[in-house]
Amino acid sequence: MTPQELVVCALDAQKHAYAPYSGFTVGAALLTKAGKVYLGCNIENKSFSPTVCAERVALFKAVSEGETDFDAIAVVGRDKDGIYKHFCTPCGVCRQALSEFCAPEFRVIFGDDTGDCEIHTLGELLPFSFEL
Repeated sequence: MTPQELVVCALDAQKHAYAPYSGFTVGAALLTKAGKVYLGCNIENKSFSPTVCAERVALFKAVSEGETDFDAIAVVGRDKDGIYKHFCTPCGVCRQALSEFCAPEFRVIFGDDTGDCEIHTLGELLPFSFEL
């Protein structure tokens, strides 16, 4: 699967985002090394603390179904006016959650609705992940 195809999957996931408070919707598409894609969207809560990001939704869905071998994730984000943030990056919590299962070489793809994308590694985004 190309990075652009994975971004399209993230755009599809974004359609299910629940963001009535911030209006900022995010979609994520997590690609396993076996080629399966797990989608996630952000889900807000009025008390904010229980809010969960799209990247962690996709990751936790995959792990809860026994998947732990990942190749890449694509992330897209759009504000309440429908304008895409160029580019939406995973928050620190999502970066740390990904580092639990993904090597520093894991690809993180930032995309938007134009088909444009940028690829980084998890190691670039989180050079000092928490380790026990």
